Amino acid sequence: MNVLTEPLLYGFMQRGMLAAVMVGILCAVVGCYVVLRGMAYLGDAMAHAILPGIAIAYLLKGEILVGALAAGIVVALGIGFLTRRGTIKEDTAIGILFAATLSLGVALISTIKTYALDLTHILFGNVLGVSETDLAVIALLSAGVLLVIILLYKELLVVSFDAVLAATLRLPTELLKHLLLILIAIVVVVSLQTVGVGLVAAMLVTPAATAYLLTRRLPSMMLVAALLGAAASVVGLYLSYYLNIVSGAAIVLTATAFFFLAYLFAPARGIVWHLRARRKHAARASDVAVPSE
Repeated sequence: MNVLTEPLLYGFMQRGMLAAVMVGILCAVVGCYVVLRGMAYLGDAMAHAILPGIAIAYLLKGEILVGALAAGIVVALGIGFLTRRGTIKEDTAIGILFAATLSLGVALISTIKTYALDLTHILFGNVLGVSETDLAVIALLSAGVLLVIILLYKELLVVSFDAVLAATLRLPTELLKHLLLILIAIVVVVSLQTVGVGLVAAMLVTPAATAYLLTRRLPSMMLVAALLGAAASVVGLYLSYYLNIVSGAAIVLTATAFFFLAYLFAPARGIVWHLRARRKHAARASDVAVPSE
């Protein structure tokens, strides 16, 4: 019991644990749309695209979170604008804006003489440095994103997987697509403190991909992904405490371990399951085989 309770004696661990669990759940739920729509590249691109906003906010001595959020929303709307006519595919628009914003961010950060020290936590996260104010902001943004997903669940589902049905129902397709991009941008910004821009894509994709192997319907996929995201956050923080490693990396590695366990042992989809099914099929085939005369 001491192994479980000792880290929680410290206030920074308590705040870090709450923040990591909230971010793990939020990333996992939104990540279900990312995985099912084949948008894994978007999460990584969005994470790096907010660097200019961070750098500008830092240079102006403003709130880094506000700068990151503004940059994320601008990039999300930019992707939607470039792809709305269908002339440019979504992955192409993402690639263009990703390269441009990343380059701009690097250029701006290079003008900051102390960026190596002051912005390291932006790249790799600093969940143990979460303050009570940070915790309140994370909780507020997470609740807002999850509320939008709950209220617009059916609309987002139809737009994501059946564009023809969405047009038939006269849903505001473009608006909903823009909204989903903005939600992903908000999730990326919320995740800055815990896993950083370098690892946020993993938390968007890995728990959702793991849940995909274990479930068949989107609601159950979201629930399982949320549980996996929360579990990875808790286990990862304990590992970072006892092994003295970066907390964001420990969380992501834990989520990755969950994925490979599911990849091997998931019912109906796991490798071990398929191997057992093949052996049973081969055994049955040999039992019914009749030797030729």
